[in-house]
Amino acid sequence: MKEILKTLEGNARATAEQIATMTGKSVAQVKRAIKQAEKERAIVKYKTIINWEKLGEEQVQALIEIKIAPQRDVGFDSIAERIYRFPEARSVYLVSGTYDLAVLVVGSSMHEVAGFVAQKLAPLESVQGTVTHFLLKRYKEDGEILEGETAGVRRLPLTL
Repeated sequence: MKEILKTLEGNARATAEQIATMTGKSVAQVKRAIKQAEKERAIVKYKTIINWEKLGEEQVQALIEIKIAPQRDVGFDSIAERIYRFPEARSVYLVSGTYDLAVLVVGSSMHEVAGFVAQKLAPLESVQGTVTHFLLKRYKEDGEILEGETAGVRRLPLTL
């Protein structure tokens, strides 16, 4: 199953037939493994990475570090859940270091992202402080280079 999932992680558009050829498993085995992984939520989502700048669409992304007062019996989980339910929050991580949570936020403008921090995030009772880092340029996302000579170029498999 691990081989199948690694293949899908690298290319969510790979068909069961292609994966079967790559892994030496039958198409039926691949389909069963994928269906089981989806049922167990080992496969959470199939994703497409879009370079919005190429399409003339502006998106403002910010990485926000949040200092939190953990709550008794639930630690950081309760406040993390409140934050990840906001549609602006694309990713939420518990991190080590000075801050407790790192949140990737996407908006249509810096003003929109700043408003999210000021009006929705900072007022939460457990939030003690935030630091916002606006992302200025994306070079690589989820292992994919977005621009430059090597964008989209993959190494060919070694054959003997």
